Amino acid sequence: MNKARASNRLLAINNYFYRRGGAEAIFLEHMALFDEIGWDVVPFAMQHPDNQASPWSDYFVSEIEYGRTTSVLTKVAQAGKVIYSFEAQRSLTALLEKTRPQIAHAHNVYHHLSPSIFSTLKAAGIPTVMTVHDLKLACPAYKMLVDGGVCEACRGGRIHNVVRRRCIKGSLALSALVALETAVHRGLGLYRNKIDKLVLPSRFYREKLIEWGWPADKLVYVPNFIEPPQVGDMEEGEYFLYAGRLAPEKGLPTLIRAAALAGVRLVIAGTGPEEVSLRALAEKSAVAVHFAGYVSGRALHDLIGGAKALVLPSEWYENAPVSVLEAYALGRPVIGTAIGGIPELVRDGQTGMLAAVADAADLARALGTMAGLTVGERSALGAEGKAWVARDFSASVYRQRMLDLYASLGVVA
Repeated sequence: MNKARASNRLLAINNYFYRRGGAEAIFLEHMALFDEIGWDVVPFAMQHPDNQASPWSDYFVSEIEYGRTTSVLTKVAQAGKVIYSFEAQRSLTALLEKTRPQIAHAHNVYHHLSPSIFSTLKAAGIPTVMTVHDLKLACPAYKMLVDGGVCEACRGGRIHNVVRRRCIKGSLALSALVALETAVHRGLGLYRNKIDKLVLPSRFYREKLIEWGWPADKLVYVPNFIEPPQVGDMEEGEYFLYAGRLAPEKGLPTLIRAAALAGVRLVIAGTGPEEVSLRALAEKSAVAVHFAGYVSGRALHDLIGGAKALVLPSEWYENAPVSVLEAYALGRPVIGTAIGGIPELVRDGQTGMLAAVADAADLARALGTMAGLTVGERSALGAEGKAWVARDFSASVYRQRMLDLYASLGVVA
């Protein structure tokens, strides 16, 4: 690909400027892709001790970490920033005057930077796109999950339900704050009127936003991407793997029960609030489960490459899990539940298998069927996934899709 013109400058926006989770990984890799073709990429984020070094960090907004113990006055100030951050507007205005980017691309901004920045970008005449990593633009409780079940009670503007059901951590105060935040943002049109295009990594999320009243012409499907890791041949082991956060919506109790029913060995890699209860359930279920803790980099690649299959037992509206692409890139099949964007990435019988949501018996069926295949048959499923990734989910394909999107907004490479 030809080098972009030196004048091309991308303003990349996200709350955090370090590899904290899936959204941050996409944000940082997006920046790297455009840096590779000669764009000048300028980050805008929140100050944080784990941030990567940047010559632009003096323009970042002051740190907010909601889990820390603070005074009542600090909490009130933070609550105000959740709704509308004047500090973020001032910092961004100064950064824009210094850098004058051709386009801005945002990822996660709520609760820290706040969508107040979109008014600033609009006033400056800078085309702005935002990648949607969750369903916050539809539902105040961005997971659309209450008491372990999918909930769409706020559809049609009925956001009072987030307070009535105490959707945010079971707290009336937090739920009321988020409902107020949503009402203000919608009233000011900070997302709907100030952003030019929304990027959806799954077709499911695009259709869900349309169902909730978003105009289709504002929503652009651009799937996530992966750079295949440089690894040698890997030998299949005797286990199935879950890799991710140990959170209630991930369906891990169902997976442990399914593994016990199927009589298969399970490795769970990750940490999170459910770890203690999951360990207790595994012991009670007398299932062979190894908790590997947090694993990343080459160690994670080795775990994935040695698994019979990666398993995603999610029980919420997943967007487009990059872990599926990681498994395919390493030549491994995937078992996933039929919810959210997962069925778009798991072709039943071709690259893996699908199971019913929150159904231990059906997940056990899929595990047992996969375990019953020969090594060659499982490898063939993984090879099909690997070829699919190379064809449709490569970094070069993603970057061209983004260049085409930017060009539609008048930014020519």
